[in-house]
Amino acid sequence: MTVSRSARAVIAALALLLVGAVPVAAQVPDRAAWLRDAVTVGGVLEHLEAFQAIADAGGGNRLAGAPGHETSADYVAAKAAAAGLEVSFHDFTYDLDLLADWTPPVLEIVSGAEPRAFVPGIAGGVLGGDFGSMYNSPSADLTAPVWAADITFEPGADNTSGCQAADYAGMPPGAIVLLQYSEACSLGTKFFGAEQLGASAIVFFNESGVDEPIWVNVTGLQVPSVAVTGSTAEALANGVTQGLTGVTARLKVEWRPGTYATRNVIAEMRGDPNQVVVVGAHLDSVGTGPGINDNGSGSATILEIAEHIRQIRPRATVRFIWFSAEESGLLGSEAYVASLSERERDRIVAMLNFDMVGSPNFVRFVYDGDLSDSEPPPGGAPAGSAEIERVFLDYFAERGLAVAPTDFDGRSDYGPFIEAGIPAGGLFTGAEGVKTPQQAAVFGGVAGEQYDPCYHLGCDDLGNVSVTVLDQMSDAAAHAVAVLSVDPRGVLGRDVRRDRGSHLPRPTPVHPPLVRLR
Repeated sequence: MTVSRSARAVIAALALLLVGAVPVAAQVPDRAAWLRDAVTVGGVLEHLEAFQAIADAGGGNRLAGAPGHETSADYVAAKAAAAGLEVSFHDFTYDLDLLADWTPPVLEIVSGAEPRAFVPGIAGGVLGGDFGSMYNSPSADLTAPVWAADITFEPGADNTSGCQAADYAGMPPGAIVLLQYSEACSLGTKFFGAEQLGASAIVFFNESGVDEPIWVNVTGLQVPSVAVTGSTAEALANGVTQGLTGVTARLKVEWRPGTYATRNVIAEMRGDPNQVVVVGAHLDSVGTGPGINDNGSGSATILEIAEHIRQIRPRATVRFIWFSAEESGLLGSEAYVASLSERERDRIVAMLNFDMVGSPNFVRFVYDGDLSDSEPPPGGAPAGSAEIERVFLDYFAERGLAVAPTDFDGRSDYGPFIEAGIPAGGLFTGAEGVKTPQQAAVFGGVAGEQYDPCYHLGCDDLGNVSVTVLDQMSDAAAHAVAVLSVDPRGVLGRDVRRDRGSHLPRPTPVHPPLVRLR
C-alpha cells in the first residue's frame, strides 16, 4: 500500500510524541530521515515554477527592489506563514548601480535575416551570452534598420569604423548603428559622432578576431547602446560592412540606477532562543533574467524545508532567511548581520547557506569549513565550520555520492556571518567556473564548459536546472538542517568559540574592465 505524503506527516508527528524520553543524539537520525522524506524535489520544483511565473509577470526578472522580487518575497512569506512559521520582514535600502538593468535588455533580428533573439548577459556578455547593456546607457525600446559604419570581420584587419562622417553617408535617420572598436579615433568620436549623425542606438563590438565585447561607460550619450560579441555583430551585419545590412532589429534597454527599498524575508520556528540555526538563500536575481538556478534553486529548497520543519520539533530555533540584494554585493545579509546586537549574534550557533544547487553541468560542492582544501579567509574559519562541513561529508559518504570542496571565501551570503565569527557551511553546484576533465569523470557532464552555462544570463530559467542534482542537494540540505536544529550542541560542541577579529572585505560583483568615453 502506498502511504500518502500527508499520512506520512501524521505518522511522523505521532512518532515524535513517543521519543521524549530518548536521548537527543539518538533522535537525530530518525528526525533527519523524516524531514528528508517530507522534502521532495517535486515540492522544490513547484516553488521554482512559481518564481518563473512571477518573473514573467514582473518584467522578466526578480531584481532586488523590482516587482519580481517584491512578489517573490510575498510568495515566500505566505507559504512560510501557512506552514505555521512566524514571518517578518527586514527592510533596508540599497544602491543599484553597476548591474542596473531594471528589466532584461532585448536585442533581436525581426526581419531581413532569420529571426533571432540574442541572449542577454551582464557586462556585455563577458560572463556568457550575446550582448549586454552599456553602463549608464539611456533607456529606450525601438525597432529600426541596422547600419554598418565601415566595419570589418577580416581577421587581423584594422578599421576606422565611425571615425569619419563618410561612414554615415546615406544612413536613414533613426538607424541602429554597428560600430567597431579601433585605435584610429577615440571612443567619444565614435559614439557621439554616431549620435550626432542620426543614430537611434549603437551596437558596439570588438576588433576583428576578438569575440569578447567591450563594456563602456556611456555617460552623456543620449541614445541607448549595448556591447555585443563578434558573432552577434556578424549576424546583425548580414554580410555587409558599410551601409544598410538589410536587417531590421529591435533593441531595448531599461537602465535604472538609483536607491531602492527592498527586504529580507524571515520565517522562524521557535525553539531554544539561545541556540539559533540560520538557514539562508538569496531571493533576488540579476536584472538580465529570472534567476531560476541563481538563486531560485536555493530559495525554493529552503522554502520546501521550512514548510515541513515543524514535523521534527527542533530543539534549536530555526530561522529561515531569504536575503535580498545579494547580487549587488551580499547587501541583504550584510544589512541583517549589522542589525543584530552582540547578544543576538551570540545566539546564532550556525549558518547554513544554499546558493545555486541545481546547476546543469554540476559538481556537488561542499563549503570547505575546515580549510583543508582552500585558502583561509582573513581571521580564519569560525570554530564550528569544520563540524558543519563534516555533517554534509558524512551524509554524502553514506549514500555513495562523491563531493568536492569549494572555497570558504565568503563569496555568498554566509560571508557576513563568518566575518562576525558565526560558524557556517552549505552547498553549491557551480557558477561560471569550468568543469575539469577530472570532475567530469567523477560527476558526469561536459568538461571544458561552465557548471552553469546560463549564469547571470537571460536563459537562467526553468530549463536551466538539473532535477537530478536538485533532488540530491535538497535532501542533503534537509538532512543538515535537521541534524543541526535537533542537536546543535552535539554537532558543534557545547562551547563554540568565535573569533570576532576577522574582517572580510565585502565581495563585489564580477565585471570586466570599464572603458570610459573620452
